[in-house]
Order: sequence, then structure tokens, then C-alpha cells
Amino acid sequence: MGEDIKGNKVAFVTGAGQGIGRAIAERLSSDGFKVSCADLNLETAKETADNIQKQGGDAIAISVDVSDRDQVFSAVEETVEKLGELDVVVNNAGIGPSTPIESITPEIFHKVFDINVGGTLWGIQAAVAAFKKLGHGGKIINASSQAGQVGNPELAVYGGSKFAIRGITQTAAKDLADLGITVNAFCPGIVKTPMMNGIAQEVADEAGESFEWGMNQFAKNITLKRLSVPEDVAACVSYLAGSDSDYMTGQSLVIDGGMVFN
Repeated sequence: MGEDIKGNKVAFVTGAGQGIGRAIAERLSSDGFKVSCADLNLETAKETADNIQKQGGDAIAISVDVSDRDQVFSAVEETVEKLGELDVVVNNAGIGPSTPIESITPEIFHKVFDINVGGTLWGIQAAVAAFKKLGHGGKIINASSQAGQVGNPELAVYGGSKFAIRGITQTAAKDLADLGITVNAFCPGIVKTPMMNGIAQEVADEAGESFEWGMNQFAKNITLKRLSVPEDVAACVSYLAGSDSDYMTGQSLVIDGGMVFN
């Protein structure tokens, strides 16, 4: 990225302890951001922050349950207090259990929506409060999914939450534009992460098949004929976090290797 952000700007990333979130945190650090690595698991968040520091970056680790509004606000406030600024908030944390229609329970419905949708809403609110207090605009980046573009088998609850995030992103973009805040989302496809491995295993178990079979159910229709790696997604978020995307808001960028075409 350009010299305008090097050493001066701060990014807050949820779910930064593993997978896509860790790749985002590390990429934004390489772009010049100071990074607040927030995760439910403080130990993995510390691992990400340590990795960044070993590469010469500036990072802190914060424990946060994104389904708890007060914790999200506290985490963002701690970020500003410790790093001195806030310019980008990446609402990345989420869960994606396999949920065949007939097996959906109120408990799993509420858990997924509290984390995926609630965490996004609270992250947006906390970002706006911080940006206002700091006296400037900023960028909010939400995690939707290919599964938020088209319905996928066995993923009614997860997909529903990711469709919701697209709608929230569009509405927030309109509501916050006058404050100098842009709001966009990224929509990964099949990414090699612990969460994706878990989803594939659940699908395989439901069908009495192998893990490889489960993964192939998601991978077989990818135009580029390969699964994504977290760094592919982080590159998209890098664009959304940088100045090159200043004229973009309310959009959900699909980075799925060609699974869905808009």
C-alpha cells in the first residue's frame, strides 16, 4: 500500500487468532497498519500478534466475545487507548456449523446469529463511536461469504447469517456515508481453514463419507479448480482497507475462485 498508511494507521481485526483473521492481521501489518488482534481465544490472538512483532510490525492481542456488545466496545476502546488511533475495523469473527434443515435447533440458530450477525452489528457500532470520538471517518469491513450469495446445502443457518451481513453492510453504508465512513464486505469461498475443515467433516459425517469427500462437495464447482488459502482473502481485505477503495461503499466483493458470478 502507499506511504499514507505506513506506521500511522490502526486496524482492529476480530477472529484474528487463526485462519482468515490471522492472514488479514498479518497482511494489514505488512501494509503498514498497527494491528489489534482480537479473538475469543486470547492465546491464539497472542500468537498472531507475536508473529507480527517478529516481522517488525506493531500489534497487540485482545480477548473478545463478539456476541457480547459490551466486550466489543471495550475491545475497540482498548485498541484506541493502546495504539492511539483507529482507522479500519474488520468484523471477521464467525462460526459455520453444518445445519441440515431438520436438525436446526433454537440454540444453534441463536449462537450463529449472535456471533456472526450480532458481532458484525456491535463491531459497526463500536467503530462508529470510536471514529466519532477521534474526529474522523474510517473503513468498516465485514465478513460475508459465498454462502451469503447463494444457498448451499446443509448451511441454512450459516448462509442465512451471511446473507444478513450483506444487507447490514448495504444499510450501514448508506447510514454512515455522511460521517466519512465506508462499509464493505468480503465474500470468501472455500478456504483452507480450521473452520472449513470442520464444516467439511460434518457434511461427510452426515453422509457417512470421508473428509476428502466432504471437502470435494464444496470444491468441485470452483472455476479455478483449487481451494482458496487465507492469504487470497487477506489480499481482498487489504484492498478494502487501503486508499484505493475510497470510492467504494456498500459492496460485497466475492473472492471465491469463480463459484458465484454476479
